[in-house]
Amino acid sequence: MSDSKFKEEYEKNKKNRTEEAGKVRKIVASVLIVITIVLIVGVVGGYFYVSSALKPVDENDEEPVNVEIPSGSTNSEIAAILEDKGVISNSTIFRFYTKFKNETGFQAGSYEFTPAMKTDSIIDSLQSGKVVKEPKKRVTIPEGQTVEQIAEIYAGEFSFSKKEFMDKMKDTDYISSLREKYPELLSEAIMQEEIRYPLEGYLFAATYSFYKKEVGIEKIIEKMVSKTSSVVIPYKEQVKEQGLNIHEAVTMASLLENEARTAESRREISGVFYNRLEEDMRLQTDPTVAYAHGEHLERTKYDDLEIESPFNTYHISGLPIGPISNFNENSMEAVASPINSEYLYFLADGEGNIHYSKTLKEHNKKKEKYISGN
Repeated sequence: MSDSKFKEEYEKNKKNRTEEAGKVRKIVASVLIVITIVLIVGVVGGYFYVSSALKPVDENDEEPVNVEIPSGSTNSEIAAILEDKGVISNSTIFRFYTKFKNETGFQAGSYEFTPAMKTDSIIDSLQSGKVVKEPKKRVTIPEGQTVEQIAEIYAGEFSFSKKEFMDKMKDTDYISSLREKYPELLSEAIMQEEIRYPLEGYLFAATYSFYKKEVGIEKIIEKMVSKTSSVVIPYKEQVKEQGLNIHEAVTMASLLENEARTAESRREISGVFYNRLEEDMRLQTDPTVAYAHGEHLERTKYDDLEIESPFNTYHISGLPIGPISNFNENSMEAVASPINSEYLYFLADGEGNIHYSKTLKEHNKKKEKYISGN
């Protein structure tokens, strides 16, 4: 090969090697850039993921969540409990966070957290064994209250009026939205035209904690309906065995609440009610007469019994069209688990003692003895 040919071939090969080396450098650079970007994205993404997991689940949700930490629970078990209760969003991140910060000494016990609490506050609370968040207000709603009485109680605690609360009780669009959230509890039956207030009986008697000085009416109502659902729905199958649906069970519970003071007497009267229903006898319970009149009656007179109303159990057969008040859980338990007997009648004497009878003749004698004779 001549020198010129050799030189030409050499230069050509040199150029090809240079071009290949350039391509390799570009590929390597591209790969390094991609790897760097992936690492940066991973680090940044991981940072935001961890940061997000350590933030409050819901900064606006101040509702208390009861959390029970059993004795001997490990950090992993505690983290799982907190996530299950909705107090933290990610148990794995919580576990690694406490390990990274060497947080130990978590105490067993009953806690009241909120989804708005920060992770460090939850950790401090678990270490001290104390509840961090204290309610701004506690409002007690007694048993046997109508929605009008409940409205008056809340109007005395917050800035809205009784009328504003009662307007919400008549807001069919709002009631419909609640029915979508609680379909097992709030059936179509509550929307019957002759029912005075659809949520009558569904605002549970309890003490409610509020973590803000002012709370909206809808927030209050939903808290109460949610409590009713948590109490009533567990009895669903039992009341079904008694031949009642949820609305009928809530209705009977409201009657028992107003007829008796103790859990035992409510179960006794529940048995009487079932007996009368089976015999197709009217329930003839005085509290329904007062509700039909829309006012408290010191004594139920014969003239009072004449009112024509789907609530008046002297006028209608079977249960009233709906509840006449809220109730205690033991009233619902009495509906689900009545005391079986052959009694068809009962009356209360002046001291609150209840006397039961199997026959009308026996009942009238006791009425003469314990009521007319006084």
